[in-house]
Amino acid sequence: MLPDIAIRAEHLRKTFGDVVAVDDVSLTVPTGTVLGVLGPNGAGKTTTVRMLATLIRPDSGSATVFGRDIVSDATAVRSQISLTGQYASVDEDLTASENLELFARLLGYRGRAAKKRAAELIEQFDLTAAANRPVSGFSGGMRRRVDLAASMIRKPALLFLDEPTTGLDPTTRQEVWTAVRELVAGGSTVLLTTQYLEEADQLSDSLVVIDSGRVVASGDADTLKDRVGQRSLEIALFDAVRLTEATDILRRVLDGPITTTPENGRLLAAISDPTLSARAVVALEEVGIPVAEIAVRRPSLDDVFFAITAGDSPGSTTPAPADSEEDAA
Repeated sequence: MLPDIAIRAEHLRKTFGDVVAVDDVSLTVPTGTVLGVLGPNGAGKTTTVRMLATLIRPDSGSATVFGRDIVSDATAVRSQISLTGQYASVDEDLTASENLELFARLLGYRGRAAKKRAAELIEQFDLTAAANRPVSGFSGGMRRRVDLAASMIRKPALLFLDEPTTGLDPTTRQEVWTAVRELVAGGSTVLLTTQYLEEADQLSDSLVVIDSGRVVASGDADTLKDRVGQRSLEIALFDAVRLTEATDILRRVLDGPITTTPENGRLLAAISDPTLSARAVVALEEVGIPVAEIAVRRPSLDDVFFAITAGDSPGSTTPAPADSEEDAA
């Protein structure tokens, strides 16, 4: 029986020479959930993952995985985790099937069991047509699929996915999302770093935003969206010629900035109160400006990301270059 908390990290810090890659990261991941870790390039995401996965030691702070310390009990931690990094780690001289069968044998599968597990993953990741071709001839996206399949051979208790769908086409990305959901439904825990905010929104139970090596925001997607506060009101006019007139009227009704797209007669305004949308329509109808479309949208994770990393980041530390090359050392 696994503990209720899969990961508990407190004040992790890691430097590379004079570069502070991670300054102060604390996070908690309940067992059986997905934590999405967001942040700009160089924020410290990959360094954090590598510390939690026991690949590098933190300079200070502490963390446990299923109650086991990542430094003093690293071997036990490794027995319960799997990691897919930013770069494919498959053998280019082997075929996709041979790679997966090799990984399966290394993870304890024997004979037919290894072949069976490899075949299951070949089908799951839509690699059947290329199963017997050397990986050296694969596209970057196909190599990524083989790498992801290898990380899921053992169905780990905790899976680290570091930007797993970078370079994948939309169809393959959806397949990866399905595989992650199935893994979590089976009881696994996932820590996911990603540059795709839609991916974080789709998969994550909770989110952490890291900037300049520090956690600058955390919570579920709805909580972070509410933090941004303002909603967007989009109005399309039947008559684009009256756009300037409509804009002047709405500036007296609405409480936020308005931008326009003259070529299609659209206005976009930030509003703090959704009821203002009704007032906007009434004000336009009173002067005979008909509205073709109207929509009120909540902030997206894109809005959250830009607001938090642009406005709230500490800015007092220097991030590691690209959050990848330095971390891979």
